[in-house]
Amino acid sequence: MGVAKVATASVESGAGKALGFVARTKRFLEDVRTEMRKVTTPSAKEVRATTTVVIITVFVFGLYFLIVDWIMGQSIDRILQWARSL
Repeated sequence: MGVAKVATASVESGAGKALGFVARTKRFLEDVRTEMRKVTTPSAKEVRATTTVVIITVFVFGLYFLIVDWIMGQSIDRILQWARSL
């Protein structure tokens, strides 16, 4: 391949990349619009139900970690008291 052909090919591929980017962006935005049409808004009843589940779950996990923390704290305190008595 001659120098002129290489230069022409690189210019054409650069233009193709720019055009490809514009085409890919347009396709992406079309796909986003199509998917957004499929989205449904939950009803107020569904929102209340899921919010209630989340709040209850947070309290249950909080209670669990409170108990685990207390047990670990007591265990460490007893180990340290035992170590001081040696």
